[in-house]
Amino acid sequence: MAISGSSARSSLIVQLSPTRNAKLSFTVQLILTLLWMAWAAMLLFSADRTYEQNYLYYAFFGLALIFFVYVMLQNTSIFGVQSYIEVTPQYIVQKFGVFRTKQILQIPDIKAVHISPLALRFTLKDGQQVYLDLKQVRKKRDLAQIKNKIRDLAEAHQFELTDNVANNV
Repeated sequence: MAISGSSARSSLIVQLSPTRNAKLSFTVQLILTLLWMAWAAMLLFSADRTYEQNYLYYAFFGLALIFFVYVMLQNTSIFGVQSYIEVTPQYIVQKFGVFRTKQILQIPDIKAVHISPLALRFTLKDGQQVYLDLKQVRKKRDLAQIKNKIRDLAEAHQFELTDNVANNV
């Protein structure tokens, strides 16, 4: 069954850039990982085959390979979008990578929303406050789309909305 045009547009998914808050940029992580793999390969192929601790070189290379896959998963979309914010009429989801849990907010549970330039603060009906960090949104257009979608949801679901940025995105 095909998705109709109106329901396909009612959901917004924006990809995040996890390297924007990383201590080392993706390029530095990739270079260090490739150097590690080259060093491990050099140890493997230059080692004396009669050496009894040769298995340590294999373990060293295996760890380098695992870390390479981890860096690629966290920072690229080769394996699909791993970090995103999704806004639908029923819920809002923020996911910061493969190995991190999703943060899900159901729209009926929202009491108020405060929009600031790089964050959203949700106050739930039970009094809990949840912050969604928008620093990792890649494009200004995507940032504006998220904020406009939240404004539309506030109007549709009648929850309180305070806005520091209005339409100055």
